[in-house]
Amino acid sequence: MLQVFDERNRDIVVNVGGRLTHRDRAAVSPFDSAVQGGDAVWEGLRLYDGKIFRLEAHLARMRASARALAFGQVPSDEAITEEIRRTLAANAMRDGVHIRLTLTRGVKITSGMDPRLNTSGPTLIVLAEYKEHVYDPAGITLITASVRRPAPDCLDPKIHHANLLPSILAKIEANVAGADDAVMLDHRGFLAETNATHVFWVTGGMLATPTTVSCPEGVTRAAVLDLAAAAGIGCRIGDYTLPQLYTAAEAFVTGTMGGLVPVLAVDGRAIGRGTPGPVTKRLTASFAELTAAAGTPVA
Repeated sequence: MLQVFDERNRDIVVNVGGRLTHRDRAAVSPFDSAVQGGDAVWEGLRLYDGKIFRLEAHLARMRASARALAFGQVPSDEAITEEIRRTLAANAMRDGVHIRLTLTRGVKITSGMDPRLNTSGPTLIVLAEYKEHVYDPAGITLITASVRRPAPDCLDPKIHHANLLPSILAKIEANVAGADDAVMLDHRGFLAETNATHVFWVTGGMLATPTTVSCPEGVTRAAVLDLAAAAGIGCRIGDYTLPQLYTAAEAFVTGTMGGLVPVLAVDGRAIGRGTPGPVTKRLTASFAELTAAAGTPVA
């Protein structure tokens, strides 16, 4: 799976610190904390017909992450939402848009890791692009990465930080193997998530998904759990091993950038019949209905 360039994005306007600039002229200081040490938090948002799905939940996660990293200041939800509105208006965007929000600690007086060197900030970056769901809706294949998710006492995933090297290394392994993405295990050897999404599977008519001990508490993941409960589909959240995924009747992944996508095979093993299953199809349809009906108006 390789994203392709959308010509509609060639002349988009990017918002860096409140300044709206053509993508080719947008600039972040080399002294910014994101450049210096990946010292930033981020969120991926999706715009459906002028509304952002679960904006409040995304902003709450961003705020909690910034506070956990002891950011000196965090813009209000109203201020962030206004910058999103300004960016979308500048690009005349309304639908089929993915928005990458990044909040860095800000700019340092000199290079170094010490947060006391930050003299201004934070820096809010709003990047809105025309981007449909990035996976093939017919399904994807996965391999298992050798790279593992860190334990919470190393780098807690409850902090939605911009230090994404483990995910990038896992994605490199998937690329080399000719798979779409890679399943990642936690430090104990249990399933965590993929390099970019949460994982669900069906066994005996029940959904199963890993705990969030070593992965973020996904916004789309939470929506799927709500939809499953409303549909009377039971779900067990726990510690699971790879063979439990290999032998599932069906499986799918969830995420803001990709939505709900069937998993057809893992490590060369067909999941179920190697086609999207009935539970996956049902929840995919329910999720589409939810995103069409719900959201915060911004465009």
